[in-house]
Amino acid sequence: MDLTPGDGTGRTKRRRGAARGGFAIAALALLAGFVLAPARAAELLVFEQKGCPFCEAFDAEIAPHYGESAIGRLAPLRRVNIHDDRRGGIPGLAPAVFTPTFVLLGDDAREIGRLEGYPGERWFYPEIEAVAARLPGFGSGQGAPVQTEGEDPAAGPPPVQATPVPVR
Repeated sequence: MDLTPGDGTGRTKRRRGAARGGFAIAALALLAGFVLAPARAAELLVFEQKGCPFCEAFDAEIAPHYGESAIGRLAPLRRVNIHDDRRGGIPGLAPAVFTPTFVLLGDDAREIGRLEGYPGERWFYPEIEAVAARLPGFGSGQGAPVQTEGEDPAAGPPPVQATPVPVR
């Protein structure tokens, strides 16, 4: 704030300069960023570890196109090394014990549900979408199992394929 000579009355006028205007612009930009920033309604944590064959299968079969799926658009994938953090930085989350473990979190960071192990390409979307059905605004995306050649379409999901992680 600059003080400038007055109008002859013995007082000085205060001139509100660029500092105040700059603050107002910065505050408006910050507010606009909060208002315009897209909110993520959910998140899918995947707990993994190096050398896990089921994690590698997920990476090859699902991860490349997960973000384009209905569940992927609603709940982006966040990878967590199970040896670094069994709770994914979420206080109160039950720790992951197997890799991969997929934990669906709502917008309040509370667990909606989890899938322990990787059921394979055919059953991943139906299984994770059954969990996601509890999220507000989720409608079935991929839905049907992916049928592979020579497979019985009436067969249910295979046994869970997961790698147990020793407790340290």
